[in-house]
Amino acid sequence: MFLIDRRQMLALAAWSAAATRAWADSPMNPQERELYEAAKREGEITWYTGQYSADASEAAGRAFNERYPGVRCNVVRSTSQVAFQRLSQDFRAGVGQCDVFSSTNGGHYVQLKRQNRLVKFRPVNADGLLPILRRPDPDDYFQSSFLGIYLMGHNTNMVSEAEAPRSWTDILDPKWKDKLAVGHPGYSGAIGLWALQMRTMYGPDYLRRFERNKPQVGRSSIDPVTMMTAGERAVGVAVPSASTLFAASRGNPLKLIYPTEGVIAAMSPSGIPTNAPHPNAAKLFQEFQTGPALSTAVRLLFNESIRPDVPPPEGSRPLDQVTMLAPSLEEAEKGVPEVREQWREIFGV
Repeated sequence: MFLIDRRQMLALAAWSAAATRAWADSPMNPQERELYEAAKREGEITWYTGQYSADASEAAGRAFNERYPGVRCNVVRSTSQVAFQRLSQDFRAGVGQCDVFSSTNGGHYVQLKRQNRLVKFRPVNADGLLPILRRPDPDDYFQSSFLGIYLMGHNTNMVSEAEAPRSWTDILDPKWKDKLAVGHPGYSGAIGLWALQMRTMYGPDYLRRFERNKPQVGRSSIDPVTMMTAGERAVGVAVPSASTLFAASRGNPLKLIYPTEGVIAAMSPSGIPTNAPHPNAAKLFQEFQTGPALSTAVRLLFNESIRPDVPPPEGSRPLDQVTMLAPSLEEAEKGVPEVREQWREIFGV
């Protein structure tokens, strides 16, 4: 079990506070400075996000407020599918409420771009992202803002490391019946990506075989972490590394499992809707998300850094030692809705 004691936690908190303060006070690039002056006249930004946990989302909002006094960040946290549904409803109603939309389902952006519902903008800070994240869209209608690692985890009091599943196919073994927990692709974009990747790798029957083991189905990908922590289920499937490590750091008997085939990597973007009510603040927020301040703020909560100048979170495996699996944005746009319907037919929820 990965466990941070009180002294380590205080040291990490002090490092994060100092680093966040340093980034808050660091010079802005010319585009960022110009946007900040315009954003102060708008006064606020509303961020629809399904990428980070509630705690990490609020930490990001506070870091933005510290760097840009006079521009308040309103955090609207939900699952990615719910955030997309809310945004779609706004467009249908002709109401602009969202300034920046952040989802773990890259297919959302392919659809929004095709519908001419995103503003073209490239933040200068995007040039400093990890190379694999620098340009998710060659036309710059959306930018990388999140790298989520989704794998498995187990309650070490219920399943030893030697007994724990090692691959995505191991959880199909009947011995795991009534011992698994998973989120729902109808709510979580990450679970949609996982289900699609499993279908691609192992065929259309994978989910049906998985259902035979009667996993407990939550909504968010974080729900199985809660179920493992409570001792309701022994193994969490497609759980976020960040939430699992955070729960373990609080003394819960949880441990990550890196499947032999690889982890699901949600290399997820953010975009500015064309009806954003605070367009300059939205562009400023894109500079913030791609800059060091965001990665610094969420690192303490064990989220992956999306920049090489901010170290990875404590307890995670270095990214160069991890095989990352992910459908393309185009595959996600078509495939996630398909597996969502297949899921409802198989699981009845």
